[in-house]
Amino acid sequence: MPRPRPRAAAAVLLAAVLSLFATACGSGGADGGAGSGGRHRVTIAGSDQLGGAPVYLAQERGLWAADGVDATLTTLPTGRDALNAVLGGQAGFGVVGDLPAVTAALGGRDVRIVAELSRFADWRLLTRTDHGVTGFAALKGHKVGVPQGTNVEYALSRMLASAQLTAADVTVVNLAPNQVPAALARGDVDAGVTFPGFYEAARTALGERYAELPFTGYTARTLLVAGPGADDAAATAVLRTVVRARQAGEADPAGARKAVVAQAKGALQPGYVEAFQPRYAYGPSLSPELLAQLADEAAWAKAAQALAGPADPQSLRTRLRPAPLRAADPAAVTLTD
Repeated sequence: MPRPRPRAAAAVLLAAVLSLFATACGSGGADGGAGSGGRHRVTIAGSDQLGGAPVYLAQERGLWAADGVDATLTTLPTGRDALNAVLGGQAGFGVVGDLPAVTAALGGRDVRIVAELSRFADWRLLTRTDHGVTGFAALKGHKVGVPQGTNVEYALSRMLASAQLTAADVTVVNLAPNQVPAALARGDVDAGVTFPGFYEAARTALGERYAELPFTGYTARTLLVAGPGADDAAATAVLRTVVRARQAGEADPAGARKAVVAQAKGALQPGYVEAFQPRYAYGPSLSPELLAQLADEAAWAKAAQALAGPADPQSLRTRLRPAPLRAADPAAVTLTD
C-alpha cells in the first residue's frame, strides 16, 4: 500500500481528532457548561505548546480540579485547526494564534477572545547558503514556503514589508509547518517561515547549507478563545487555573519546561523547549495593545485575502470578552469599556 501524502494523512488525523472531540463533548452536557456538582467540564483544542505553556502545565499537574474544572486537552497541528474545532462546536476553548482569530472575525464567525496568553517575537526566515537570500530585500523573485492562514504568514508579511516588499514580489508556496524544512532541503523553495519548533529540523535537513535571518518586527500573540457554547463562568474557572499555572511556571521554570515536554508527547524536543520557552512572555491579559495589533492584522488580512468584515478597532473590540478575565484577575484587563 502506498504511503499517504502528508496533507492527506494530516486530514485523516484531524478528522479522527475532531471525532474524539465530538464524542467527549456529547457525553453528559454541553462543553463549557456546569456539570454535576457545579463543576465545569471543558474541552480545549490546543496548538502552539509553548505559546499556551500555562495550559499544558495545568494539564500535566492536574491544576484544573482546584477551580472546579474537568478539562480534556488535545493538540492540533495549527491554531487554525484549533479554532475550527472551537467554531465547529467540537471544543469549548482553543489556544490559537492572533491571525486565525482575526480572519475568523472578518469572516463573520462567532469568535470570542477571552485572554491573550503569551507573546513571542523571535522569528527566523529559514533559507540556504546557496540560494542567495542574504537579506529580506533579496527575497524578491524567490519562492517562499509558509503555512498560510496562520500567524506565520503574517510574520512573513512583516519581513517583506521591512524591505518594502509585498507578497506579490515573491512566490508564496502553501506548506504545512512540518513540510518547510524538507521543501528547503529539496530546493522546492528558496526560503521558508514556520513555527519555531521546526527550526532545528531545518538545520538538520540542510546541514552546512543552513542559513537564517532573525526577525523581531512582529510580536505573535497566543490567545485563548471561547466557543458559543462556553459560558462566562466556565471561562473564568479556566482562566483562574491558567493564572495559577503561570505563577507556578515562574516559580519553577525548569519544572514547567519538563511539564510542557511531557504534555507534548514527543512533538517537542527538550532542547528546543529549553532554548525557546524563556523567549515567551506569559501572563493572561486583555490590553489596548492587543486590540491595536488585531486591527493592524485585520487591515492586512482584508487586503491579502479579500475578506469582507469590518477591520476597525471598534468592531474588533466586540470580539474581546473581558468579563471572565476580570473575574479571574482584575488587574490583567486594561481595556476600557
